[in-house]
Order: sequence, then C-alpha cells, then structure tokens
Amino acid sequence: MRGSVTAAAVTGALALSALAVPASQAAPAARPAERPVIKKVVVNGGKPIVVGTRSRQKIAVSVTASSPSGIADAYVFLWHGHIDEVDAVLGQDRARGACTVAPGDPTTSTCKATITIDPRSGLGRNSLAGTWQAAGGAVAATGDQSVDETAAPVRLQRFSKLTVNASPEPVRKGRTLTVTGKLTRANWETFTYRGYSKQPVRLQFRKKGATTYTTVRTVTSSSTGTLKATVKAAADGYWRYSFAGTSTTPAVSAAGDYVDVKVTGKS
Repeated sequence: MRGSVTAAAVTGALALSALAVPASQAAPAARPAERPVIKKVVVNGGKPIVVGTRSRQKIAVSVTASSPSGIADAYVFLWHGHIDEVDAVLGQDRARGACTVAPGDPTTSTCKATITIDPRSGLGRNSLAGTWQAAGGAVAATGDQSVDETAAPVRLQRFSKLTVNASPEPVRKGRTLTVTGKLTRANWETFTYRGYSKQPVRLQFRKKGATTYTTVRTVTSSSTGTLKATVKAAADGYWRYSFAGTSTTPAVSAAGDYVDVKVTGKS
C-alpha cells in the first residue's frame, strides 16, 4: 500500500485486512493455514507523531512476527475511526518492508518500513488529531498471512508553537513587568497556525545564573491563543511560557526572554 489513502467506505475488520494484504500473497485454500504470530508493532519509536502544516513526516515502523516456516514479509498501516467505520488510513511508502531474521531463530523476523505523512494530502481535517491504531500484518514463507488490526495505539498531534515577550527591557526593580505571548497550533484544514484557546499555560522564571525554571503562575490562553501576565521585577533573569500539551497537541516551551533589572540609583 503506497502513500496515504482515504477509507471512508472501508468497514469491518475483514475489510481492513483485505486493504493491507496483496491478493498475490493470500494463503492457498487447499491446506491448513499457517498463521503468523504478530509479536510487536512499533511506530515512530513509540513516540507521538507530530505534524505541522507543510513538512512531510517520514515515520519509521516495524513489525516483529514469527511462523514455523519463517516470515516472508510484514507491513504496517495506520487507521483512524472505529473498527467498523474507518475514516482515514495511512499506508507504507513501499509495499514490502526490509525483513531481518532474528539471530538464532529462523522462525522470527523484524520487518522495517516507513510511512510518510503529508499534511496537505494525507490529513485535511483537524478531527484526525488524537489516537489512531497501528495494524500489523505478516506473511509466512508458505504464503499464509495474519493481521492484528489493533496492534498498537498511535498518537497523531498538531504541531504547536509558543512565543514570549517581557517588557519593558530593562526595568527598574520593583516596577511592573508585562509578559505577553501566544500559543498556536497547526490547522490541517487551512494549513496555517491558529491560536489554541482556553489552555492553561505556565509563566516561568529562571534567575540569572540558575539552571532551572520555576513556575510563577498559570495563565489561560484567550480565544485567539494570546497570553498576558504582570509581575513585579525583582531580579535579572529569563521569562518564558510553558505548555504541558494535550492528547492532540504536543508540549512546547518558549525560548526564555532575558530581562535586565536595574536597581534604583545605579546605572
């Protein structure tokens, strides 16, 4: 299966299996089937897949499977929706993976491949952010095959950005410092970045010479994703906003904005 495929008309577990397995690899019907066992499916090293508005993401996938006769091929595809009502499918870049036999165990192989996700042609809906399923399939040397439609959950997220600006700079000690910023995330429908509203974002400070940030307060993003807080200037250091992330959007922290605090009466 190549590239990404919309599967609005695909329904049922058997349809999922048929979508992934080439007909030429179907098992002969005249003898008992030798069903491979899917042992493990790994997508993107187990990490969430984060997709922006322009760049294609090439995701590494692998299947470890075993069969008495050995494994001839294995493959992965990602699907979204319900097992009986799939609304999107992402397939491997190449139909066949690169398989390596396990040392000392000719019955087991790990097959590796890639899936390229293009936000401009493979997604198109913000509702596709969240949990997907990775289906893993394998073909035995005899030609028999098996598919695990729910081999592993996969999180697909909309890339996020966060800015910060602390002013005035410099500022007198004890005066009010205003820290503004904006939290945005990829919109897969308009291919732009839009504000992420009503999200808790931590305002943090790192004193000059220190190595870690401390949370000062939590600010909620506006309807357009903007952030604003006022604090008393006490010491030289870096101010930033930090967002913990959600199931559809990854965590992100702004680069610290350094503020020089002047002591009254000194240059």
